[in-house]
Amino acid sequence: MKNAAFITGFGAFLPNRPVGNDEIEDVLGRLSNMSTRVKLRVLSNNGILSRHYAIDPASGRQTHTQARLTAEAVWVLARNWDFALDTMECLACGTSAADQVMPSHGSMVHAELGGPACEVITTAGVCCAGMSALKYGYLNVAGGDCRNAVVTGSELASPTLRARHFQAGPAAATHAAATEALLPFENDFLRWMLSDGAGALLITRNPRAAGTALRIDWLDILSYAHETPVCMHFGLRKETDGATTGYRTVADPAELYAGGYLNLAQDIGILKERMPVLLRAALDTIKSRRELDAERIDWFLPHYSSEWMRRPFYEILAEKGLEIPYAKWFTNLAGKGNTGSAAIYIILEELASSGRLRSGQRLLCFVPESARMTFAFMHLTVA
Repeated sequence: MKNAAFITGFGAFLPNRPVGNDEIEDVLGRLSNMSTRVKLRVLSNNGILSRHYAIDPASGRQTHTQARLTAEAVWVLARNWDFALDTMECLACGTSAADQVMPSHGSMVHAELGGPACEVITTAGVCCAGMSALKYGYLNVAGGDCRNAVVTGSELASPTLRARHFQAGPAAATHAAATEALLPFENDFLRWMLSDGAGALLITRNPRAAGTALRIDWLDILSYAHETPVCMHFGLRKETDGATTGYRTVADPAELYAGGYLNLAQDIGILKERMPVLLRAALDTIKSRRELDAERIDWFLPHYSSEWMRRPFYEILAEKGLEIPYAKWFTNLAGKGNTGSAAIYIILEELASSGRLRSGQRLLCFVPESARMTFAFMHLTVA
């Protein structure tokens, strides 16, 4: 039997100081004049003004691992919401890019945090990985299997965005000058879209006597992988016939770079074609399952990677009978950047800390994932 479960603690961690648009290449490194032009084109559309990287701007050294980044967000949660980590019973961690293939990301985070012995789970994916971790923790608590769960979403994108990552591959393979490595747009595009950050939430059976608590009413995740080609990928190569080849089939390590297996990529054509169609399908399914009334939604918390997606999302929602005025939208894309699976956690933490929530208010969270088209929706009520 499912019982009530509440989000009763919030933590967010963004490494180092904010990096403005004119500083990105100082931190990530410069590839070519063409790449700089791509940067200007992408930034003019995505609406991001600053972001964070786990890179020391002065030395160029990486300052955090993925596991450490996540642990920092959990420590913020524990400190700010008076949660004793030695009482943690479940740890669920979602990310698209762990530090290693094995052990699991969750296990590495648990090692950073220390005891106690507890259940640990890792969820993979891209933007919806954080929502999958949240759902695991939510159902664990609501099902009565544990009294609390710490759930996380985190992204460490910068190691695969740095110029030296690409200089080791395409430039070397073509014998071009390292500073003039030319990337396909599907790779270069993401250099100016992604950034680093982590968030953590505490889920408990009961709300606090004082302080913000959000009752989790429901959380639905829908995959449409069977209806779309691969859109966003890392660790595989898309062939001209649409087939995919995974990195584990490659015998020559040099081919991993030369073949683009280790370059994060997104097919913009598929994104523009399939995202609207499948979002409409997802909304039809959610509306058939849940009672959704736009007038009863006080806050809409969407994760989107670029400002240019804002208007299309609004129009599709309105088309499906969920026209939510922009005044009710809460996002921090401009100042915090696109942090993938961590984004919804960072958005929730900022809203919960803003003093703008009132008892009885209803929140609808929305997270789309382009990798092979997955959509997550979560409904919360302020307790």
